[in-house]
Amino acid sequence: MTKKKKKDTDPKVHEELKGFKMEINSFGEISSSFSIDKINEFLNKNVEDKKLKDRDDLSKDE
Repeated sequence: MTKKKKKDTDPKVHEELKGFKMEINSFGEISSSFSIDKINEFLNKNVEDKKLKDRDDLSKDE
């Protein structure tokens, strides 16, 4: 099998995530161009948590 060539183009991303890059080094450590807090804030705002969607004791604003 041949190795896949890396694409030089940037993937399509949400407007709020422009400039977001994620890399894995030779030790398996993940490095990102955004802080974890900024990524979590984006995910909390834009992604519904499937485990919590049917709970009655939580409001939608939390």
